[in-house]
Amino acid sequence: MSVETVTNVNDLRTLTGLTEVEAARRLAEEGPNEIASAKRRSLLRVAWEVVKEPMLLLLVAAGTVNVLISLQEPARIKEALLLFVFVFVVIGITLYQERKTERALEALRDLSSPRALVVRDGVQRRIPGREVARGDLIVLVEGDRVPADAIMLECSNISVDESLLTGESVPVRKANCSPDAPRELGLPGGDGTAWVYSGTLIVKGQGLAEVLATGPATELGKIGAALQVLQPERTLLQRDVDKLVRNLAIMGLSAAAIVIVVSGLTRGDWLEATLAGITLAMAMLPEEFPVVLTVFLALGAWRVSKSQVLTRRMPAIETLGAATVLCSDKTGTITQNRMTVKELSTTAGSFHVNGEPLTEVFHEVVEYAVLASPISPFDPMDTAFKVLGDRFLADTEHLHVDWTLVKEYPLSEKLLALSHVWRSPDGGDYVIAAKGAPEAIADLCHLTKAETDAVVAEVSRMADEGLRVLGVARSEFKASSDLPEVQHDFDFGFIGLVGLQDPIREDVPEAVAQARTAGMRVVMITGDYPGTARSIAREAGLDAETHIMTGPELDGLDDAALAARIDDIDVFARVVPEQKLRIVQALKSRGEVVAMTGDGVIDAPALKAADIGIAMGQRGTDVAREASALVLTDDAFSSIVSAVRVGRRIYDNLKKAMAYILAVHVPIAGMSLIPVLVPKLFGVEMPLVLMPVHIAFLELIIDPACSVVFEGEAEEKDIMDRPPRGIDDPMFSRRMIGVSVVQGAFVLAAVLGVYLWAVFSGHVADDVRTLAFATLVFGNLALIFVNRSWSHTIIGGLLAKNNALWWVTGATIGMLALLLAFPATRELFQFAVIHPGDIVICLVAGIASVLWFEIYKLMRHKHHHPVA
Repeated sequence: MSVETVTNVNDLRTLTGLTEVEAARRLAEEGPNEIASAKRRSLLRVAWEVVKEPMLLLLVAAGTVNVLISLQEPARIKEALLLFVFVFVVIGITLYQERKTERALEALRDLSSPRALVVRDGVQRRIPGREVARGDLIVLVEGDRVPADAIMLECSNISVDESLLTGESVPVRKANCSPDAPRELGLPGGDGTAWVYSGTLIVKGQGLAEVLATGPATELGKIGAALQVLQPERTLLQRDVDKLVRNLAIMGLSAAAIVIVVSGLTRGDWLEATLAGITLAMAMLPEEFPVVLTVFLALGAWRVSKSQVLTRRMPAIETLGAATVLCSDKTGTITQNRMTVKELSTTAGSFHVNGEPLTEVFHEVVEYAVLASPISPFDPMDTAFKVLGDRFLADTEHLHVDWTLVKEYPLSEKLLALSHVWRSPDGGDYVIAAKGAPEAIADLCHLTKAETDAVVAEVSRMADEGLRVLGVARSEFKASSDLPEVQHDFDFGFIGLVGLQDPIREDVPEAVAQARTAGMRVVMITGDYPGTARSIAREAGLDAETHIMTGPELDGLDDAALAARIDDIDVFARVVPEQKLRIVQALKSRGEVVAMTGDGVIDAPALKAADIGIAMGQRGTDVAREASALVLTDDAFSSIVSAVRVGRRIYDNLKKAMAYILAVHVPIAGMSLIPVLVPKLFGVEMPLVLMPVHIAFLELIIDPACSVVFEGEAEEKDIMDRPPRGIDDPMFSRRMIGVSVVQGAFVLAAVLGVYLWAVFSGHVADDVRTLAFATLVFGNLALIFVNRSWSHTIIGGLLAKNNALWWVTGATIGMLALLLAFPATRELFQFAVIHPGDIVICLVAGIASVLWFEIYKLMRHKHHHPVA
């Protein structure tokens, strides 16, 4: 590695850092830069956890009871063995779902890893924090989490919060490591040291450091902390599901106990009665709910990430569909964050930058704008100045590539301007270049009121054209004197103004229109002047004629007054990050569900306060990402709207899956219970239809249907044409539960109708069981098809692609055919040979059981009412 001392953090031209080959070698030898998280669960451990689930325990219990019965009826041993086989099949399905969920979460962990800006092969690159290697050169700026333990080579006004390691809340100042000092780390804490540590926070300044330790070798690694690991959290929806499952489980176990007693007393066979009770418990136990919820949230977060949005907190998936206001930064989100200089203005007039050559009178303003910028710029405005200088000053005496940067005076909260002090090779006097907000530059230059008014008027004119305006000034200082502590002590002369433009992203107008159609209001927040904000808002498709509130106006309002006015304001200009929190609070006080974007350290309170905090993935700080629920990996506004679309789809499909689960358990529970409670009807014996082996077979249909078929269902066509759902609207609404129960009741009626027809037609018990079970399977498939969409009919839904649907349907029909085709399987399930005409009856009954819902959907659609 080649490391040379530089005089400025931004001057990285002489640094090469590690080569990619060397970095890869060190990573291979020393491992990735990450602290070991919780150990991944082994397959055996997952299998053991699955076996402890109630459904599996009931299957094992049913198998055990069948073993006991087989002591008297040897043929029943086959059913017992089949039940134990089902145990392994269910474990296999669960392991598949577990791995699918885990892979999605692993992908999210990779995305949520902190980013690091490194110098490799002489080129600056932003890489995942886990890819930082020992010896890397890392560039640290305000708001960054330090990715590894390192030693400062160069720094400018840098302070670090080391409370994570020391417990001291006061940031500590850092200093450069002297060139001849050993590359060793000391202990955390204390001012003036050159060491920075993994996980600590840069709260001020910038610096260049060399990595000395990574991963477990860092101070953080030594104390075993685990960072950036997604933690599971119980959401409101998960708590609702827990409550529903608990209540249904209590009902199921209570009903099972009653069935055991009633069946034992009426039929006299207590082992068979116990088996009937277990069957009912399996039929009523809604163990699919928590599984489906886990799969949907994990895969949902993965799907959202495909829209360039990383989900850091699972509740955001639920909240996305309820967002009513999208508050977005202008720069880099609505615009491209790619500034170009469009106009120069001095006392001699103005110059519009186009294909014409730059006249001499404007050379000075370009010269000093370049001198006031970093040598190797990152900031889009600084880059625009460098490009302008290279274009117009390359062959003139105004481009000073051989000058030395002596000192920097950074921006401060009190003065929005910065200055660079330069010395030429001849060792003459210092030359100072300053740039910043026009009012700050006017203050530095001590302009008269008339001169300041003239500058403000020119700024307003340029801003009205959509330009972001900066002022430029110059000064000189005797080299024989000590440089002053603050830049205000220089005698600056005003040179002129520079107007820059950041064009909007091409997809923003369409995204804004989609958001408006979806019932979401878009609010733009910017630090620019009102004229610039109005111009950008007009291009983006916002209501540019609406009143624009400025930061000073906002400060002049109390919370009640701001809340009263905020409904009419879609653009905030000259806003500082601290004011975002008040905007969020005012919107929420009006009942809005707020999504807020942010990228800086100071944005964190607003991001936490918003219902959905959205951090920038490319230009955002680690602190902003930690405070947010979502991270835009491409920083684009259209990605937010795309995420809302995906979030609505996920919530819709989850609701469909839950409705299907409720509905399908009604006929299963009914056919488990009715023959037990009514052993005879009009003197005719009512044979039992469902036993544990039948319930296990049905679960093989239900599990993949609710967790794979519905999760992969395409979005409804009107998904972005309807208003957001209420944030407090329960998923299990009375209407949704009512519709699901009625759906299940109609399927139960169809199955019961075929069952009674078979009984009173003189069919033997195995015939009755076969016909009723086949009808139940077809009714189950019909419920899947009918619940794919609650706005379109089954025929309309067939046009929507869903490969999993056809796999599940084909597999179900295929397995049913195999069960009925072979004597051995018929014997295991206590089925009889079924004739083609009987199959048609079962199929027609299953389909007929859901036709009412198709008619109901058409009627609701005709009157523009939602089904549930």
